[in-house]
Amino acid sequence: MRLRFILGEVVNGLRRNGTMALSVVLVTFVSLMFVGAAALTQMQIDQLKDDWYGKVEISIFLCPESSRNEQCAEGPVTVAQEDAIRSVLEDGALKDLVQEVYYESREQAYDKFVANDEDGIWSSLTAEQMQPSFRVKLADPEQYQVVADATEGLPGVDVVRDQREIFSELFRFLNAATVVAAALAAVMLLAAMLLITTTIRLSALSRRRETQIMRMVGSSRSLIQMPFMLEGAVAATGGALLAVAGLFFGVRYMIDDWLRSSVTWVQYIGTQDVWSVAPWLLVIAVGLAAIASLVTLGRYTRA
Repeated sequence: MRLRFILGEVVNGLRRNGTMALSVVLVTFVSLMFVGAAALTQMQIDQLKDDWYGKVEISIFLCPESSRNEQCAEGPVTVAQEDAIRSVLEDGALKDLVQEVYYESREQAYDKFVANDEDGIWSSLTAEQMQPSFRVKLADPEQYQVVADATEGLPGVDVVRDQREIFSELFRFLNAATVVAAALAAVMLLAAMLLITTTIRLSALSRRRETQIMRMVGSSRSLIQMPFMLEGAVAATGGALLAVAGLFFGVRYMIDDWLRSSVTWVQYIGTQDVWSVAPWLLVIAVGLAAIASLVTLGRYTRA
């Protein structure tokens, strides 16, 4: 009987304040869409970092025939210097950090350059003018600075570059997008909580006479407050479910069907990641409703 009474009161309350309840659903939907989008964007960034940073290499460019770098003042790199650099990478203190070392000679660099120079603009260059290099694949890409510090000052080394620099601007942009989405989500969540509070307040005011009668006959405070709390929770949960559906279909059609077929060299998040975010969105929705209920009901259903 008590459960039937509570459920009946919840249905009646939602029907009486249908417009406000719908507003709660929509605002919660939009706010949790931003929360979910921020979470999924950060998951995509982490996945890209794991994938791309694991593939990039360190390029150790050796002194060419003519260089403005002071380290190359003695002329182009010699065979002895190349052997010394290789020894540091493969047999020295860096051997545990280095997974593999590739050497690109002047001739190989020249052949690659000519293959990419379709217009023949640089046809006057010769192989002797090209820059040999070591390409180093690290066991742990995060140890780039250790390898760079150990090789930059070696005789014959012109410059050391990390290919991760290519992606740094992209990741900065994506991180900024995540921050913006999170900030918008925080604003929308605040709006959702205020709207839930208003909805519960209106419902409590419309049934003030009923709650007074219930207090007079000895009903417990929890029994009086439970229908109002469930009203907010139901509306917020509805918004959360819509947000999960929106994120699911967004990932399903925009990423799985479109991006995966047009940009095939990127590892994307999938619908399984949406399901991993979904429980947290439901928890946030119920938490918002609980906080709003506690703030509001303490005044309007006080025994």
